[in-house]
Amino acid sequence: MQKPFERRLRLNNQIRVPQVQVIGPEGEKLGILPMHEALRIAGERNLDVVEVGPQATPPLVKILDYGKFQYQKERKDKQGGRKAPGQEVKTVRIGFRTGPHDLGIRAGQIDKFLAKGYRVKVEMKLRGREKGMAVLGKTNMEQFFKFITEPFEMDGPIKGFPGGLGTLVRPVKK
Repeated sequence: MQKPFERRLRLNNQIRVPQVQVIGPEGEKLGILPMHEALRIAGERNLDVVEVGPQATPPLVKILDYGKFQYQKERKDKQGGRKAPGQEVKTVRIGFRTGPHDLGIRAGQIDKFLAKGYRVKVEMKLRGREKGMAVLGKTNMEQFFKFITEPFEMDGPIKGFPGGLGTLVRPVKK
């Protein structure tokens, strides 16, 4: 699928210039050739002529397998979107009235994330009258951190935000 602002590459007979700079399939420069000659060379090798540098004079084309080129480009785009475990932030939410057993389960989740090297955002949602008891919520959150067995350090103090309280924890570097 084509992205909205991505310019499509012209290939084979879509390239309408008399002469082009040609790069061969192994990356070797074949020089400036007539377009029909570049098409003939590509046809002999069962490959495509792809315009990779339309702004150059004459335009720069490469002889390659277009399907394979597209596949590798998509894989590279997907790889670029991935983040290292230390950069990605996982979120764990706890409630103001969450019981000790459930807090233990949440602490277990945080332990797993910290063991894998993720940073974890811990949030406590406060609703209605709970917002008036934010100080008590802060002490509950401090008590919750005692359930976490994996070594961690807090990026900052527990801060309030419009929906409640939160802070960021990360694994201790060894």
